[in-house]
Amino acid sequence: MDVSKTPLPVKRALKKLGQDFRDARKRRRIPMRLAAERAAISRATLSKIEKGDEGVSLGAYAKILFVLGMIGRLAEVADPKFDQLGLGLEAENLPKRIRIPVKERGDG
Repeated sequence: MDVSKTPLPVKRALKKLGQDFRDARKRRRIPMRLAAERAAISRATLSKIEKGDEGVSLGAYAKILFVLGMIGRLAEVADPKFDQLGLGLEAENLPKRIRIPVKERGDG
């Protein structure tokens, strides 16, 4: 992906995510070398993650989440229960009436 075409909100979110990863690693007192080793990535890759580099694979981000003990959060990123827009759109499309087909009414 061409970095110049990356929307500013995406750049900001990745930068914040990287800073949050760095802070979480430091709170746990895990040196960069050890975190990279545990995640089976290079220190350079970890450095890119902590800077919010968009060229790093999602897999590398997931490995760092695992090392930090936060991997469960990844599974929730697009969870429908947190998708307020999607839930709202779905609610708008609910049927006004629900009719039981004649065959199933049990008239007999």
